Amino acid sequence: MSIQKHEIPILEFDSDPSAVLEPGHEALDVHFPERAVFAFLQDTIEKYALQHGGKVLTHFLSATMQYPIFLLEENGIPFLLVQAPVGAAPAAQILDWLIAHGVKKVISSGSCGVLVQKEEGVFLVPKKALRDEGTSYHYLPPSRFVDIEEAPRKAIEKILRSHHLPYEEVITWSTDGFFRETKEKVEYRKSEGCTVVEMECSALAAVAKMRDIQWGSLLYTGDSLANVEEHDMRSFGIGSREIALRLSIESVLEM
Repeated sequence: MSIQKHEIPILEFDSDPSAVLEPGHEALDVHFPERAVFAFLQDTIEKYALQHGGKVLTHFLSATMQYPIFLLEENGIPFLLVQAPVGAAPAAQILDWLIAHGVKKVISSGSCGVLVQKEEGVFLVPKKALRDEGTSYHYLPPSRFVDIEEAPRKAIEKILRSHHLPYEEVITWSTDGFFRETKEKVEYRKSEGCTVVEMECSALAAVAKMRDIQWGSLLYTGDSLANVEEHDMRSFGIGSREIALRLSIESVLEM
């Protein structure tokens, strides 16, 4: 028996890598390259793909919408460009599906909230994520944090340095509860070393570890929870989307 049972269901873990419904169950008549940018950048992804000759290889079909899978090439290296849905569960589902069809090197990018004073639009590279979401517990045994592999982090940092962009390595808090970031919980996470918060990092890192692929994340600062008495939306880092996408593409090509 591979399942470790527990009174609390989310703390149960089944080490069996196979499932009743596998992520690669479709017989797709396409070949995926090994590199992909899987990013939380709204319409920036589709605009970039269309402006740079991207071809729609196929779609990921969810219960609510279709996600186009764009194929592009740069410097003779093919790569995918894919919009990531917000939230650990749907994002992990698509990442697992991409991996099942041949993807091995992935960079994700998106905005994060800051728990300490940081300007908007600052680039950050997570080195560790606190697992305050449910999805990662289906991919790795229970633990408080998940580490993010060094190789993709170093690829991202090399590209940031090449553009003379300042950055920090950070510990991020990945949460399912967008509207449950309470004052006490924010302070608690800060005491554990977390300086930013988002919703997917720990889950995507867990998928990558279980499936044995390289995955890294490039975050940029958006809203602020540094003052727990008043949330500051700012502009959620919208102005950083285009450069974040470009940096992500260069980073995945560096891997």
